[in-house]
Amino acid sequence: MSHHAFGFYQGLPLSDPASLQLITVPDEQPQPHDLLVQVAGFSINPVDTKRRQNAPATTTPQIVGYDAVGTVIARGAEVLDFAIGDRVLYAGTTRRAGSYQEQQLIDSRLVAKAPSALSDADAAALPLVSLTAWELLFEKMGFIPEADANVGKTLLVINGAGGVGSLLTQLANWAGLTVIATASPVNHDWLIAHGVALALDYHSNLETALAENNIQQVDGVTILYAPAPYFELACKLVAPFGHIATIVTPDRPLPVALLKDKAASFDLEYMFTKSDFSWEITSQGKILTRIAELAGTGKLNASVTRHYDTRTLESLRDATARSEAGHQAGKIVLTGPFAS
Repeated sequence: MSHHAFGFYQGLPLSDPASLQLITVPDEQPQPHDLLVQVAGFSINPVDTKRRQNAPATTTPQIVGYDAVGTVIARGAEVLDFAIGDRVLYAGTTRRAGSYQEQQLIDSRLVAKAPSALSDADAAALPLVSLTAWELLFEKMGFIPEADANVGKTLLVINGAGGVGSLLTQLANWAGLTVIATASPVNHDWLIAHGVALALDYHSNLETALAENNIQQVDGVTILYAPAPYFELACKLVAPFGHIATIVTPDRPLPVALLKDKAASFDLEYMFTKSDFSWEITSQGKILTRIAELAGTGKLNASVTRHYDTRTLESLRDATARSEAGHQAGKIVLTGPFAS
């Protein structure tokens, strides 16, 4: 037995027809902790492009995609928390084939049940960005993951309108933080709608703009863009024992010694660390369960800005091109029939 997928055999520019192909792959049986999921939808993330573009040539197809919603159609012998027919959502792992396919094997410990109140599009948009934002805020930066538990503390978010930023600002606001975020002015209404108290133009002098709003110090800074251009300012703004965090690999050495006198911390967040190193992977399923509850009760918006209702090569290529162009607010999602 086999099923369809969108895959590739080497890293190529999107303009090359071989960069993404409709392929047929053999069905696989679940390992003891696995779920086999009939995928109903997936979203597009920058990591998809990075992994595709940097992929070495292989003789077997490579399949990316690190967000999904779908229905459990089989389960491994040791799975107790999920049943056949459960609707689930997850981000998955880079160590196995991703969600750009009709069926996917996924470790059940990385999975949460999807609330009935969430559409397939919203459920598919949530996992990667919400896990990244949650881990960054609550596991790396040390804020408390409860409603209104951080009142009186302030967070500066660089690049607040992207996929991760749109969930991070909402989670921070839910947790009681006062959120300041940067974006292009065209996205300032988006920032305000997603939990931001003060929206700033990323083109402006941020230190001056903050001073004009009587802000000389913040408890945390999250840099969701290349950290080097912002790092020295972040060191100047961060409070003693505060945190600066990023999800982007620095492209040059950073002057971390500037943090010493404040005993402040610099944190790197990578959502796949847990699954890559088999480190507390059950925590991701638990986090996703909390995220799903917040989204299912209307406390979090999945931030879908573009939804394709078919999963075809044409729609995938168009969605990927939009993602690769950058400056994307919110999430891009594909659901519906799977076809060429």
